Amino acid sequence: MSKLLKRLFNKGPVVPVVRLSGVIGAATPLRQGLSLAAAAAPLQRAFAMADGAVAIQINSPGGSAVQSRLLFQRIRDLAREKNVRVFVFAEDVMASGGYMIACAGDEIYADPSSIVGSIGVLYASFGLVELIDKIGVERRVHTAGQKKMALDIFQPEDPDDIERLKNIQRIIHAEFIDLVRQRRGRKIEAQGDHLFTGEFWSGRQALELGLVDGIMDLRTKMRELYGDKVQLRLISAERGLFRRRIPGVWSALDASLARPAAMSLADDVISAIEARAIWARFGF
Repeated sequence: MSKLLKRLFNKGPVVPVVRLSGVIGAATPLRQGLSLAAAAAPLQRAFAMADGAVAIQINSPGGSAVQSRLLFQRIRDLAREKNVRVFVFAEDVMASGGYMIACAGDEIYADPSSIVGSIGVLYASFGLVELIDKIGVERRVHTAGQKKMALDIFQPEDPDDIERLKNIQRIIHAEFIDLVRQRRGRKIEAQGDHLFTGEFWSGRQALELGLVDGIMDLRTKMRELYGDKVQLRLISAERGLFRRRIPGVWSALDASLARPAAMSLADDVISAIEARAIWARFGF
């Protein structure tokens, strides 16, 4: 029997699968990060066609707190609207904002060697105070607003600016902690504040801590729940010849064409370095 006929006679339930992969929010014209704009359409199609469950695979070291929460909220909204259960599966890394998104799942699973956690807030930059003097560059910046140049990488750090930054981080961190506690409930009660130091763990450790519900891969779990005839259907962003691509990609690409090639290349190089640095924190 051909594959087509087998598919026609297969009466098993359909479980759409959406992959959310990459650094959250980080983007240049040619390097699109994981964001609500990029994932909204695949998520909408997945929940619309689901027979009762949607599976989401996550492979992300984190990134933008705002985009992470927007993705979390969109998944929960769709789950309620369509009365669909959400199963989340970690791949290599499900950390920081990646774990925030995972909390949208009714159940979360990981590989024993997945990296899970990092429930914290990070700001990273460079200090280039002496560089422009050494290379003979004169920097010209004009601002309106006393603190418009706060945390500028070409100026010495100001303790007042650092304290303001840390206060913002504390607020964002508290929001993250509240979200995790609301979603994981009694499963993490015994751990107290130990989970919220920014530390990360293996998938096996995350299970012991209550951050995930089991050690299992997507295919095995779906077959366990819905039988051997379950149909796993990967839902990807639309692509086509006439701009049917991820929302935002073409508008950003068009804008890049009007800029000097060297500037676009520099943006992409910096974005690649930053993304690599974020992945490197988890050994990848």
